[in-house]
Amino acid sequence: MSAHENVLPIEGSGHVIARQDGRLGSILMEEGKLGAMDIERVLELQRVEGFRFGETALRVGLITEDDLRCAVAKQYGLPQLLPGKENISSELVVAYEPFHPRSEELRALRTQLLIRWTNAGVRHRMLALISPGSGEGRSYVVANLAVAFSQLGERTLLIDADLRNPRQHRIFNVPDRVGLSAVLSGRADRGAVVPVPEFGTLSLLPAGACPPNPQELLLRPALAVLLDGLRTEFDVILFDTPPAKLYADAQSLAFRAGSAMVLARKDRTGFADTATVIRELSNSGARIIGTVFNAF
Repeated sequence: MSAHENVLPIEGSGHVIARQDGRLGSILMEEGKLGAMDIERVLELQRVEGFRFGETALRVGLITEDDLRCAVAKQYGLPQLLPGKENISSELVVAYEPFHPRSEELRALRTQLLIRWTNAGVRHRMLALISPGSGEGRSYVVANLAVAFSQLGERTLLIDADLRNPRQHRIFNVPDRVGLSAVLSGRADRGAVVPVPEFGTLSLLPAGACPPNPQELLLRPALAVLLDGLRTEFDVILFDTPPAKLYADAQSLAFRAGSAMVLARKDRTGFADTATVIRELSNSGARIIGTVFNAF
């Protein structure tokens, strides 16, 4: 969890000055975890003991393991949050615990999606995550996938298209006063998209107010127009959706996205329900890019 990264001395100065160069010591100094005198001390001990910079700072108690973990993550362009950060939901396991086995499984899913999009020659990478019923983990999986794509540096947009019971604004703690429902009804434009600065290249279009006519809104040409504009701004666009067994919204969203992934949850989703959803999506013309068995 550490690296051979130091800061460099500036001639004529009695102290070591951190540079904006991506080195570990510089990052820790920018974050306020180390001062110039601390860095001098770490460099001296590093020369004597031969440990890496981060290991040395940790051994002498100048930083914590969390400090080091976050600095290394920043060094390699991996957005990460410290546990206990109150404004972002702990459901985002790939952000809070990027080395957890569950995070590895979500990254493996990301890799499979990229491979299948490439093999299918997909130019506009859009995906609707679909499952038959409620409580099957759609919002959890798609939110973590969005963060995982942003950790690659992909310009990622997560659209909360569950106009029945939206959750993404709560997961990412962003305002939902204006969102997708307002855009589709002509009361807002693409300015409703909210950047999520904690994750660099990630943005969220929240659902907004729950309308009385979600199916009609999603079938309007306004959704196609919106997506045509967003395709030029984002590399990956993901959709959270309502339960497909209860509402036809999911079919409309899968058709607009072009690709769908079907999610089933262990001990909750029935085989017959999953098969019905797959058949209905296929009949709508959406490409089913894969299925996921959720054991979380």
